[in-house]
Amino acid sequence: MRVEVENIPSPCISVCRMSTRTGWCEGCFRTRDEIAGWSQAGDGGKRQVWDLIEQRIATLQAQP
Repeated sequence: MRVEVENIPSPCISVCRMSTRTGWCEGCFRTRDEIAGWSQAGDGGKRQVWDLIEQRIATLQAQP
C-alpha cells in the first residue's frame, strides 16, 4: 500500500514577531505551539493550522 503525502507549505514568511495582543506571529498568524509543532505535524494537522490561520486573518480584517 502506498501512502500519498501532500506537500503542504509552511505559512512562514520570515516575519517572526509575536503579537502581544493576539499571541500569534505577525507574519504567519500561528501560535508558538503551532510553529514549534509544524515540522512534526502530519498533513491533517498542517491543514488544520492553515484553516485556523484563515479564520484569524478574517477576524483581524473584520475589526474596525
